[in-house]
Amino acid sequence: MTDKQKGFTLIELLIVVAIIGIIAAIAIPSLLRARVSANEAATVGDIRTVLSSQATYQSSTPSRQGYAPGMTCLSTPSGAGCIPNYAATAPTFIDASLGSTPGGGFGAPKSGYNRAYYPGAVLPAPAAGEVDSFCFATTAIIQNRTGVRSMGGDANGIIGDSTAGGVDCCAGGVAPVGIQPVCPAMQ
Repeated sequence: MTDKQKGFTLIELLIVVAIIGIIAAIAIPSLLRARVSANEAATVGDIRTVLSSQATYQSSTPSRQGYAPGMTCLSTPSGAGCIPNYAATAPTFIDASLGSTPGGGFGAPKSGYNRAYYPGAVLPAPAAGEVDSFCFATTAIIQNRTGVRSMGGDANGIIGDSTAGGVDCCAGGVAPVGIQPVCPAMQ
């Protein structure tokens, strides 16, 4: 009686490993592109949220003239220097995770993007504490890895992007008077 062991030959195993390698080489770049696309879509959604929350903030203030001086006034409108007599139990305009973006500096990374809020000039009474314009800017944390474009939105309701990389839509992070995006409006 002969003992004949059953199993796969070395050639068969090498073919299976090669097929798995080819499938991985095709799938991984597609997965990375999908992640970048998802990060950018989430960031555009956040910019739209900020723009609409600013419009709601403006209509909720007694003066109905200016915008929030900082993102915390959108996440906590009853806070000091925000909307006078706004009840602490009343609804907020924006989620606290997005509202933690500091003014004038990058922070609060989310979906592969850093975010910054640049307020314009402070308005006089009766709109004291409110600002005449704003810009909400985002830049990819790792260019071409977490995102390809820098994006932003401003008080005019315009959402813009820059494919130059590393620059935001607020003229390099400086909030100019009457903030205008330096990039074309997105469709």
